[in-house]
Amino acid sequence: MKLLVRLSLAAALLAVTAAHADEVMKKDGILVNQAGMTVYTFDKDQEGMSVCAGQCAEAWPFVAAPASVAAPYSVVTREDGGKQLALKGKPLYTFKKDMKPGDRNGDNFKTFWHIVKD
Repeated sequence: MKLLVRLSLAAALLAVTAAHADEVMKKDGILVNQAGMTVYTFDKDQEGMSVCAGQCAEAWPFVAAPASVAAPYSVVTREDGGKQLALKGKPLYTFKKDMKPGDRNGDNFKTFWHIVKD
């Protein structure tokens, strides 16, 4: 019985994690998430590591990695344990001030943030 409960909990956790994962695609020459929101990179990040935390992470939510990825995508494990999608080792983000699909308010923000282009 305990094993069944543990398996049920594990399955529930996987379902919740998968529900928050975010697939990305190219649209109009840029990378967007499933909701059509623009995807960005941060110049201060190092390959395979995000340095955007705290207030930065509030303004720039990370793109959650789906269950499986293929090159050129990879998964970065954040300090908080979150699994972030990366492109060619660069962690991916959205911008809180982008209010609707197609907004690009974060491009060149403080010269460190850039839209992921084709």
